[in-house]
Amino acid sequence: MTPDGADARARLVALLRARSILHGDFLLASGRRSPYYVDCRRTTMHAEGLALIGDLGLAAIRAAGWNALVVGGLTLGADPVAYAIARATATAPTPIHAFTVRKAAKTHGARHRIEGCFEPGATAVVVEDVVTTGASALEAAAVVRESGGTVCGVLAVVDREEGGREAIERAGFAVRSLCLLRELLDAPV
Repeated sequence: MTPDGADARARLVALLRARSILHGDFLLASGRRSPYYVDCRRTTMHAEGLALIGDLGLAAIRAAGWNALVVGGLTLGADPVAYAIARATATAPTPIHAFTVRKAAKTHGARHRIEGCFEPGATAVVVEDVVTTGASALEAAAVVRESGGTVCGVLAVVDREEGGREAIERAGFAVRSLCLLRELLDAPV
């Protein structure tokens, strides 16, 4: 069982600091270099991290007023976030199910780009582990729309505060994050 409210958020920040912040010289997916890397998977795939993210993510979705039927995003970073939130709703009167957006459609079988519990007409929250430029979330949102769904918002575990939130908002989506990068670093961004 996870702690409630502020205690759960403080514990998530502590886990991210301890498990997911790497210092060095890193090339980011955006092509930029950074003295730190947020390897969120080391927290989002951790047993306690999954429980915290599920509860906090669900609380953020509800506080935003997003009436989502499904949560998901671009594989691999979004997958454990979506699964954690879906699990947190297992006993809810209206559960939220998970989906995954493939980086490319399969060339065999049903040739879907979205796997899991997504159906055309579904209202979705796009989730992300770390938002830097917003490109992954925007790609996932475009696939959801092309597949007949509606995106009611984007939820990130960590906002790197490098313009991604603003890019997503310019595209017309509300954004919520569970924490900001500055909260995870010893020095401000």
